Amino acid sequence: MTTTAARPAEAPYVSAELYAEVQAFYARQMSLLDGSDIDPVAWSQTFTEDAVFGTNMQEEPDVGRAAILESLNGGLKHIHGQGPVDFRHWFGMVDVQEQPDGSLHTRYYALAMATPQGGSLKIRGHMLCRDELVRRDGRWLVSRRHLEADGLPA
Repeated sequence: MTTTAARPAEAPYVSAELYAEVQAFYARQMSLLDGSDIDPVAWSQTFTEDAVFGTNMQEEPDVGRAAILESLNGGLKHIHGQGPVDFRHWFGMVDVQEQPDGSLHTRYYALAMATPQGGSLKIRGHMLCRDELVRRDGRWLVSRRHLEADGLPA
């Protein structure tokens, strides 16, 4: 999966049913990290065992579910180590491209927001996200994710 290819204007759209499945997948995935009842292990299980998770903020991507979970736990410790906070994600402008092998390439924008108790909303970051989703045992999993934080080299 490339990280710089844009969706051609003439590419066919996926069905409304498939698009809704992808939206539901992301809503469920990210709800595992939002609020006071987070479940990082369950979130990590939305990735394949050999998934690759990279960003333009790291030199090398995390490879494998265990490495992704370890990296996530470090980030959550940093966020929640600053005191009680409501942490939320918002995904929008989701584009879905079905591939000949049945996998999906998605492209979307994400906001990560934190609101300290009694404080004001702080946007922690805005990202351009690209995923490859694969269906395993009747459910979608992320096999590749690449995040590009605004303001940094791609």
